[in-house]
Amino acid sequence: MVDYELGFWEKGLLVAGVDEAGRGPLAGPVVAAAVILKPFTEPFIRGDSKKLSPKEREELYSFIKETAVAVGTAVVDSAVIDRINILNATKLAMKRALEDLKHRFDVVITDYVSLEGVNCVPLVRGDERSLSCACASVIAKVLRDRIMEHYHDFFPLHAFPKHKGYPTQEHRELIRKFGVTEIHRRSFRL
Repeated sequence: MVDYELGFWEKGLLVAGVDEAGRGPLAGPVVAAAVILKPFTEPFIRGDSKKLSPKEREELYSFIKETAVAVGTAVVDSAVIDRINILNATKLAMKRALEDLKHRFDVVITDYVSLEGVNCVPLVRGDERSLSCACASVIAKVLRDRIMEHYHDFFPLHAFPKHKGYPTQEHRELIRKFGVTEIHRRSFRL
């Protein structure tokens, strides 16, 4: 899971893994994270980080925050998503997460998204093939889940802690019953 990083680390280059959470939901922000690991970090995530349990993700979130060289995050809200589309909002969040690192990096590994202006390696299933990218996936997912749980305080009828804004049957039924909120993406088919 560090095959891609290893080649860069051996050349003395720092790698920033970048991933997002929240491209597919009907509500809430898209959240991106960027993570720089210490060179030659041994893999500590196995397989697809999205298949981890919430408890496992929370534990990894803390571990990554404590051990990474740098962690950057960014949130782009539903109004911006509606204005510039989800792909551009995702790229914007990723670029902001890289800026939030406040640390130099030489190479960026993303989960398939190509970023202009940086030395970018967009990997298909990057969060399964790159440890740095998997770490970014965990950070982004935990942060986005926390944001959606917080929105429950403002929109308790929409059960955001349960479906996190994703287009589940229950979420669609709640939209039909109670209407859309300010955090719903009006450019998406609701």
